[in-house]
Amino acid sequence: MYETGEDIEKVLLVAVEDGSDSLTGAEESLDELAELVKTAGAVVVGRLIQNRESIHPGTYLGKGKLAELAELLEETGASGIVTDDELAPVQMKNLEDALSCNVMDRTMVILDIFAQHAMTGEGKLQVELAQLRYRSSRLVGMGRAMSRLGGGIGTRGPGEKKLEVDRRTIRNRIGQLNRELAEVKKNRDVRREQRLRSAIPVVAIVGYTNAGKSTLLNRLTDAGVLSKDALFATLDPTTRNCRLPNGQEVLFTDTVGFIRKLPHHLIDAFRSTLEEAKYSDLILHVVDASNSSADVQMAVVYDTLQKLEIGDRKVVTAMNKQDLVTESGWKDLRAERTVRISAKTGDGIPELLDAISEVLLEGKVYIERVYAYDEITKLQGIRKYGQLLSEEYVADGIAVKAYVPRDRRDLL
Repeated sequence: MYETGEDIEKVLLVAVEDGSDSLTGAEESLDELAELVKTAGAVVVGRLIQNRESIHPGTYLGKGKLAELAELLEETGASGIVTDDELAPVQMKNLEDALSCNVMDRTMVILDIFAQHAMTGEGKLQVELAQLRYRSSRLVGMGRAMSRLGGGIGTRGPGEKKLEVDRRTIRNRIGQLNRELAEVKKNRDVRREQRLRSAIPVVAIVGYTNAGKSTLLNRLTDAGVLSKDALFATLDPTTRNCRLPNGQEVLFTDTVGFIRKLPHHLIDAFRSTLEEAKYSDLILHVVDASNSSADVQMAVVYDTLQKLEIGDRKVVTAMNKQDLVTESGWKDLRAERTVRISAKTGDGIPELLDAISEVLLEGKVYIERVYAYDEITKLQGIRKYGQLLSEEYVADGIAVKAYVPRDRRDLL
């Protein structure tokens, strides 16, 4: 969104209620879309929902609702519309022809927000790749719609300056971005291997966007990550170490927030970033317990984890924002532990750390034994792969109290 003085873009939100969304209705989905539009920098001046059996393949809405939408545009002075579903090229072109206004869909708004918030080189590459993949599928069938240059949400970011380029140029650029991201992935894999060799457990922080993941990471580790009440405020993953109350050192890794109807272009582009959770020892699921749709948001998170093939990790759920909750709140039945916290005030943080410690120790066995001095290599292995609680030099060797991974029988 490009602003000049007080010239803020006004848009209408449009959705079709066809019963296909088993999680929530169109009204709640448009509430979230309104937050996305606000984050992108525009203002919502109205909304329209049509109940029909299926989305119209040519114009998204039926003929009658399309005429009603045109009248609403004139009444409100809106300069464009945003649909809650991703539009096919022919739908976007037909809507623009019928309404003579800027037409955007949910995916375009999310891509625009990502373009605003990507700060690192990797983040910018990932956003540009997602934008180009989105637009490459729309080169055919959009006609003059591909010439939409200028201000407004959905038209920002590295890829916007080349909307007139042909398919070959976009394909070449996508290839170049893939090669650059492959190099970035190699560096990420090297860092991940170093963490694995250090045997320090990794806890991946996941959750719905704006659930408070960055605030929690700052509370736990003093990471200094940007934290604000906005959707997708932070995109770039951050890893920081933390010492648990039992003395064990762990690494907390923040990840990109999830959202309903997360565009597959983004999942593909950010796969290497999201896969930080895939190589973790534990998932820390942060939930906005003050949100009336917290159950829906939890379902979206678990569904996204399944798509990323990360559904087999143990989960500790932090029901966050308890400072805004008046009732007992939600419970995550799929998690090993559920802890009620407020990352903002610090309430519940000690209990959360204790829960993480307990779940991490479930894969280990407690030992008390004396190692002969010629077994010193086993002691080194315990330090590397387990958790050494105490050691005392005695006449027969070294008396050790420790936790050892169950699959490292060689250390017992």
